[in-house]
Amino acid sequence: MSHLNYNHLYYFWMVCKKGSVSRAAESLFVAPQTVTGQIKVLEQRFNGKLLKRAGRNVEPTELGQLVYKYSDKMFGLSYEMLDIINYSQRENTLFEVGVADALSKRIVSRILGVGMPHDARIHLRCCESTHELLLEQLSQHKLDMILSDCPIGSAQDSGVYSKKLGGSKMSLFSSKRIRVESFPECLEQHDVLIPASQSSMGRQLIQWFEQQGLQPNIIGEFDDVALMKAFAIEHQAMFVAPSLYASEFRRSDEMREVAQIEELTEEYYVIFAERMIQHPAVKRICEADFSNLFES
Repeated sequence: MSHLNYNHLYYFWMVCKKGSVSRAAESLFVAPQTVTGQIKVLEQRFNGKLLKRAGRNVEPTELGQLVYKYSDKMFGLSYEMLDIINYSQRENTLFEVGVADALSKRIVSRILGVGMPHDARIHLRCCESTHELLLEQLSQHKLDMILSDCPIGSAQDSGVYSKKLGGSKMSLFSSKRIRVESFPECLEQHDVLIPASQSSMGRQLIQWFEQQGLQPNIIGEFDDVALMKAFAIEHQAMFVAPSLYASEFRRSDEMREVAQIEELTEEYYVIFAERMIQHPAVKRICEADFSNLFES
C-alpha cells in the first residue's frame, strides 16, 4: 500500500469536525482553497468522494464516514499522546477547566481547590459557558475537565465519563421579612428571580412551579448568584439559590432564607475524557470526598 499523506487526512478530519470548509480553514489558519485542494488529493488517493453538500454545510459521504471514523481515533490518540508528554515534561502542569455558568461559584471554587496541590505545580485556567458548548470544547481537546450541573447523556461519546460530586438543596431568599407559613403561595405575591431557564436547575424550577400550580411573576433570570442577590436587593424581589448560601446571607444581614425547597437539588458533576484520568488535578478531584462541603 502506498504512503498516506496524514496532513490531507487531518484537513478532512477538521472539515468533518467543523461542518464546513470555511470554519475548518479558519481553525487551521489557511485559505479555504487550500483545504479544498488537500481534500481533492485525498479523494484521488481513496478513489471516491469523501464529502457532500448539506445545505450551507458539508457532511461525509458513506466512504467519508468510514475514513472519518478511523481518522477520529488516530488524531484522538495523537492528542492523548501530546497531553501525557506535556504532563510529564512541564514543571507547572496546565489544568484547563470548563465551568457551567449556572453553577455556584463558591462551590466550584472549593471543588477546584481540592485539585490544586500546595506546591503550586498546577496552573489553573477556567472558562465559563453552557453545558453543551463545554462538551464540544472537551471533545476538541481544548479542556481537561468540566464541572456541570448535569451528567453526560447516554448517547454521547463512550470515551467521556461523568461522576457526581454532590448536591445542594435549593432555597427561596428575600431581603424582606416573609411569613414562612405563606410558602409557596408567597411566590405569587412578589417579584421572583430564578436561575437561567436553559440551565438544569432553571428547568427543574419551572417544572416545580407547574406541579405546585404556581404562576410567579418572574422578572429576571441569572447565571450568577451574586448578581441575582444584588438585583433582588435593588428591586426587593425574591430569588432561588443553593441553600448553602443561607449562612453567608445571614452574616451579611441582607437576605433571609424564606424556605427550603425540598424537591429541588442542584447537582455537581465532573466530566472528563478517558485520557484525562491520569491528569493529577482530575485524579485528585475524582478521588476526593465532598460530603462535608455539600452538608455544611
